[in-house]
Amino acid sequence: MNSSRRSFLAASALPLLAQKSAPASPRPNIVLVLADDLASWMVGCYGNQEIRTPNIDRLASAGTRFANSFACTPICSASRATLFTGRTPRQHGIHDFLTARPATNPDQGQAAPPASFANEVMLSDMLAEAGYQCGFVGKWHMGNDAKPGHGFSYTATIGARSYVDPTLSVNGSSVNEQGYLADIVTRHSLSFLDQQRKDRPFFLTVSHLNPHVPYEGHPRKYYDMYKDAAFSSFGIQPAAPNALREKEYLKDTVANIRRCAASTTALDDQLPPLQRKLLEKGFFENTLFIFTGDNGFLLGRHGLWSKGHASNPINMYDEVMQVPMIWSWPGRIPVQAVRPELVSFYDFLPTVCDATGLKPRAGRNLCGRSYLPLATNRPLPKKQPWHDLVFGHFRYTEMARDNYFKLVLRDEGKGENELYDIRRDPREMNNRIDDPGVSTVRDGLAARLAQWRRKYA
Repeated sequence: MNSSRRSFLAASALPLLAQKSAPASPRPNIVLVLADDLASWMVGCYGNQEIRTPNIDRLASAGTRFANSFACTPICSASRATLFTGRTPRQHGIHDFLTARPATNPDQGQAAPPASFANEVMLSDMLAEAGYQCGFVGKWHMGNDAKPGHGFSYTATIGARSYVDPTLSVNGSSVNEQGYLADIVTRHSLSFLDQQRKDRPFFLTVSHLNPHVPYEGHPRKYYDMYKDAAFSSFGIQPAAPNALREKEYLKDTVANIRRCAASTTALDDQLPPLQRKLLEKGFFENTLFIFTGDNGFLLGRHGLWSKGHASNPINMYDEVMQVPMIWSWPGRIPVQAVRPELVSFYDFLPTVCDATGLKPRAGRNLCGRSYLPLATNRPLPKKQPWHDLVFGHFRYTEMARDNYFKLVLRDEGKGENELYDIRRDPREMNNRIDDPGVSTVRDGLAARLAQWRRKYA
């Protein structure tokens, strides 16, 4: 049997394996795969029929997919900080992407995290204290990239962003690697898994750069997959007058989507090696496997290319706020399940703590809540229904969204406010902020947003 056939059989078996009895160990291993700039709408199991993601789709079949998962901030560094700390940008202090050369225009970035960020308690800090062996491979982008710390005993982080022959910092030492970046990230991840034992749980974050720019450097076979693709279902619009970050890609939108799609499918092919290794090492049945992206992306929708900074002013369209969130845990999480509730990145840390039997560190003023009962299809505690309301914050722009409406507010002088009827206008084309017929909805969401702002500043 050749390797491709073995890969297919291993991947196809996952939904069946996931239905076995619950693992004996009280604390699961955790593998978190984090993509960069991957919106939920770009993935097959979320409805995309033109970008090929068969392995992500199989993972969703082997577990539970959250249909409405939101980043708190539509930009990488701030979003990642919320994912790992459970805190909002006002609390952890990273408000934008980190860059050594912040610009003076609206696409400015942030020079470095505040000094206080070193004292933030990350999920890895708590898991390491509880006896987990923690590893991080790939893009960090939260400051001190070469030596992340925070309980990670093994790190192999990306330096300059190149998909070919990249330089990584492996446990603090610079290493010039040969080959394709995604394969190298997977290779270091497999090396970490090879070092693990069954008598000690582990937490591994596999943080891919894909499908982030640059779009050069991916294996030719992935570009060939899309050489004739038209992406007619994408709803591509002409370049918007307020297009900002990466607007140059709008000069040939379809050609650039082809390259982004190639990067996305290359990412998808990195999942089976991780799953095979878990099976080979006997870790599979006691491993919680999670897949997500750090923020969404537009790819020509609304006449914009990038994410929150794709426009001036900042946008918070669902395309940049919604990200895939897939959980698979044999015997604990139902297979082929979809949860409709609205969940946020600030809910992630409390949920993983719940799954591992830990309590979030006291005094952190977390705004999130564990959605483990949703993931495992267990009843919520009595008199504690799930509130389908999520919030977002990116510098001078805030969002409050429920199942029916989305409110976007900006600081005075930074652009118009927005209100969208999500049920009737899912693509957010008709701004109803001044419509007296929905003024009660607008004011109610504004009040909830103000309350959230005051409580979690």
